[in-house]
Amino acid sequence: MIWLISILVFFLAALAVPYAMYRRRFMDRWLREYLRQRKRRALPLPAGPRHLLLCIADHFEPHNGGVADARASERVARWAAEYPRVLGEFHDSDGRSPRHTFFYPIEQYDADHVEAIAGLCRKGFGEVEIHLHHDRDNAENLRRRLLAGREILAGRHGLLARHRTTGRIMYGFVHGDWALCNSRPDGRCCGVNNELEILNQTGCYADFTMPSAPDPAQTRKINSIYYAVGGPPETRPLDHGVDLGTAPAPGGGIMLIQGPLLLNWRHRSCGLAPRIENGCIQSNQPPTMERLDLWLKARVQAPSRPDWFFVKLHTHGAPEASQAVLLGQPMVRFHQALARRAAGDPSFHYHYLTAREMYNFARAAEACYAGPVAEARDFELGWNGC
Repeated sequence: MIWLISILVFFLAALAVPYAMYRRRFMDRWLREYLRQRKRRALPLPAGPRHLLLCIADHFEPHNGGVADARASERVARWAAEYPRVLGEFHDSDGRSPRHTFFYPIEQYDADHVEAIAGLCRKGFGEVEIHLHHDRDNAENLRRRLLAGREILAGRHGLLARHRTTGRIMYGFVHGDWALCNSRPDGRCCGVNNELEILNQTGCYADFTMPSAPDPAQTRKINSIYYAVGGPPETRPLDHGVDLGTAPAPGGGIMLIQGPLLLNWRHRSCGLAPRIENGCIQSNQPPTMERLDLWLKARVQAPSRPDWFFVKLHTHGAPEASQAVLLGQPMVRFHQALARRAAGDPSFHYHYLTAREMYNFARAAEACYAGPVAEARDFELGWNGC
């Protein structure tokens, strides 16, 4: 009898660890949808050419960690100097160098910092978009801040996108602290219920915030590109929407381009629970080909282009620990591995994209575009001044 009780206790303890992690990581918000997507993840790769569309959305905060101005400037200077030196030798299937998207926090605006990053962009190594941290805000103040930030980045530094038909200045967005559309359960780090409406009105072409797991702001909808329309927090408007290419985009909606969110059973916490694969690149999550295979399994796609695999990663790239990965050997090895895979598999093509270019690919897929892949980069939005 004692041995039976011991086995039962051991079994319950083994279950308790994963369950505790499940609750602590707010997996109840998205695990049901993840299970529903299991058939999609099991689909075989399409025959013929396959295209990896790779974008890194950097929540680029030079003052991350509350560092002094001098150290923040050193961080920016290292990016400006090291990125071309370390990664300039690599090229994708179109002959393009790696392209980084700097989502810059407009509430921390520093002209010298932005101009240093703008110099990288002018050399073809990336683009700048808008990042914002705010708390207990209101719609009118949010509108003013977004418009002011947009005008500074575009007018003073020649950054951001322009609509190729209307000439309107447009921008991509990442919400600080993940709290897009006032989505945190405690109501902090935003305050604006109709944030999607304000983003739409001020020229936001797409949001790139998600996934935020294991944060409580994580949406129930995962591994998707879709249009969402705002509403009160209790309705969780980000949890549902119109999937790209399945129906006309709703009026006033914003396109949300999500990164991969999966469970990694090969690497487990405490030897039991799978780790969360959330597409984050940082010191303890370097990019690898093993992770790439998981990102592809997420199948963030549009129905008309099953050969296009959208992989939007995210990082906080300014701190030194992240620089060691993004400007160091882990990223070098990843780009080398991509080149080897393409050389060994003629059906595998990879394309380094900025956030704007990824949006253009999404819009091209929505329009059932069938032209040359590389020409979809500027399908709807050009870079400011182009």
